[in-house]
Amino acid sequence: MASAETKRFKQWHLSTTRGIDGLKFVEDASIGQVGDEDVLVEMHAASLNFMDLFVAKGGHPGMIELQANPGLITGCDGSGIVKTVGAAVNSFVPGDRVVTHLIGRISDDAKIDFTMVGSSLGMGTNGTLSQYGTFHPSNLVHAPQNLSFEQAATLPCSGLTAYNALFGLSGRQVQKDQWVLVQGTGGVSVAALQIALAVGAHVVATTSSAEKAAKLKDLGVEHVLNYRETPEWGVPARALTPGNIGFDHIVDVGGDATLGESVKAVRTDGVISTLGLVGGPTDKQVPMMAVLNNACIVRGLVAGTRQQMRDFVAFVEEKGMKPALDDVVFEIEQARKAYWRQETQQHFSKVVIKLQD
Repeated sequence: MASAETKRFKQWHLSTTRGIDGLKFVEDASIGQVGDEDVLVEMHAASLNFMDLFVAKGGHPGMIELQANPGLITGCDGSGIVKTVGAAVNSFVPGDRVVTHLIGRISDDAKIDFTMVGSSLGMGTNGTLSQYGTFHPSNLVHAPQNLSFEQAATLPCSGLTAYNALFGLSGRQVQKDQWVLVQGTGGVSVAALQIALAVGAHVVATTSSAEKAAKLKDLGVEHVLNYRETPEWGVPARALTPGNIGFDHIVDVGGDATLGESVKAVRTDGVISTLGLVGGPTDKQVPMMAVLNNACIVRGLVAGTRQQMRDFVAFVEEKGMKPALDDVVFEIEQARKAYWRQETQQHFSKVVIKLQD
């Protein structure tokens, strides 16, 4: 077998053609020189986020436009094993299991905002959909020892975002017996419900199908509301909490399309974390003045800090948490199909791609 430096391997690139079908499969990639501040990782798994769809398509119509770099390796979430480190790297050694972190070259406690997304993995620098990847050490964190590569690959973006939503606001961390509402069955929402359940909180979820509702119940969700049958679900959701008091935490992934219902459901002094655009463009007016009715906190966030990622890894190990995965796992050659599964929202939780043959 050829050495890592000469081995030919597979990866996916962005191209000049926007859209999922514009992703380019490369079968003869090679590893360049590993620099003094580089970490070479044998990548074993990647997972997809809605951000990966936005990057491939050049944004979200009517909401956001993104400019990615053709020829760049796509994907922002992944896990693998360190193979080689540069002379100046002292935070990792060959053999370490690692997961990626979205934004590199910032301090451990630096908060991420949307202006930084252009420098993220898979958009501003080479990403994770490759059998080998060269990363700056600040783009990596040691992986939990209790997870498979596929499970670990779900942590960096959606998992960390969920952890930040529930633990990132000082003095407002989720606690046992509190009530948490999550929306839908995507990666952030499922991670958030698993984190909340791990600390003993009560969880209510919304979804659009009986099949997904059954999966939510299997994970431990107490109540599920079908948002297609009950589009104005805020008041009925609130009624599920003791004394109609409302939710301590709401993890809002729908943006303008769902924020109005979240405000109806939150308790006085509760926290709404708004962190997604899954609901798409809408004509609904965001009722920010309604926040006064509940004197609640509405908090926007993007992923989390590198220190929060380390804290999340420790949490996963301590609680023995096993991230839920979609029923269908793809091989690297099938990555385009994985993107389409994410795009059509056929998945439950996280779409995962195995990277090694």
